[in-house]
Amino acid sequence: MSWADSSVFYQIYPLGACGAPQHPDGETVNRIKKVKDWIPHLKKLGVNAVYFGPIFESDHHGYDTRDYMTIDPRLGTNEDFREVCDALHAEGIRVVLDGVFNHVGRGFWAFRDVLEHGEASRYKDWFHLSFSGRSNYGDPFWYQGWEGCFDLVKLNLNNPEVGNHIIGAIMDWVNQYKIDGLRLDVAYSLEPEFMKRLRRDCAALKEDFWLCGECLHGDYNRFVNADMLHSCTNYECYKGLYSALNSMNLFEICHSLNRQFASDPWTLYRGKHLMCFCDNHDVTRIGSILTNPRHLSVAYGMLFGMPGIPCIYYGSEWGQKGEKQNGDWSLRPEMIEPEWNANCVWISKLAKAHKESRALVDGGFRNIHLQNKSCVFERAVDGERVLVAINADANECRGYGEFHAAGGTDLITGEYVSFEGGIPMAGYSVQYIKV
Repeated sequence: MSWADSSVFYQIYPLGACGAPQHPDGETVNRIKKVKDWIPHLKKLGVNAVYFGPIFESDHHGYDTRDYMTIDPRLGTNEDFREVCDALHAEGIRVVLDGVFNHVGRGFWAFRDVLEHGEASRYKDWFHLSFSGRSNYGDPFWYQGWEGCFDLVKLNLNNPEVGNHIIGAIMDWVNQYKIDGLRLDVAYSLEPEFMKRLRRDCAALKEDFWLCGECLHGDYNRFVNADMLHSCTNYECYKGLYSALNSMNLFEICHSLNRQFASDPWTLYRGKHLMCFCDNHDVTRIGSILTNPRHLSVAYGMLFGMPGIPCIYYGSEWGQKGEKQNGDWSLRPEMIEPEWNANCVWISKLAKAHKESRALVDGGFRNIHLQNKSCVFERAVDGERVLVAINADANECRGYGEFHAAGGTDLITGEYVSFEGGIPMAGYSVQYIKV
């Protein structure tokens, strides 16, 4: 079992959260140290792992890397970020970085060499190039961009020199910042053999090094296996979370969870720990997408109760809003200081219950009671059994099913819950009941 499997993650998009200008301005400002001021907030929430979005020098938004060895000057220096990582580690908080390896920006030093020297550049084979045409930018060669975006120049990951450069960068990150893992951007676009090399080489650098991939659809087993990644983003259940609540149809999310984690022979991912989330830097925030604001606490209750590794996106714990239709930067705003409200208190309780329960971390999934507006599912492992009871409706209801117990203790409140006549479920409630 990986250290990440039992962790509660917090995602920070540094360029946005720290108030950096959207484009490089030639100045070096140590904005990244602002994260140190947030450590008490993270501890209070129950977070024990931080996933940083792009941190290295880039053309614009971070996913267009210029230099894998240098912290973006808009955020500060390498020493500034080392100080932040040391402070997080000192508080028992692991550090995971965004590994953007499928593509780089046009300002990437090796691509600039190709722009300057053309076919004479020793780096021309680092990319997918053809000197028989012209690029969309009018360059005297054609090159492959990521999904047709020519600001993002696709790397030739089959070239051993490119792999060596990337592994060298990761080694530098481990040595400088003592990082604990990587989230691989657009992992679904990466060469399988490259991911296998990453798994081997990163394990050699650090035995418990963790790899998580950004995966959208399809069979996650293609990437999450003994040879490649430890985990990936569970976009299927991300969509199911908010959609099930907005349509008041919990069958949607429970169907996905059953398909992924139930004990049936055809279950896809039982025993695997996928990263689950209510929102992130690429999608409308949960506080904006839910049609009923009262469902915010229910969504997080489901997040921490279902199989997977819960990840909170900065600001969303207190209900920060942001809509994708207004552009990516509206999802990645500056946060002057963290807020603390009732939903933050609620998440801190959920995080505590999750981390302290083996069943909530490692248990499988079994539907016990399922209706449109309420559900009860079981998480069980090695004799520990927890029932997750959720009511998305304003009205009280009763959850019925095969409990085989007279009652149990709510891990969130510490109170005893009697099952006489079914599990009592208050309006807009979530319970983790150990039986």
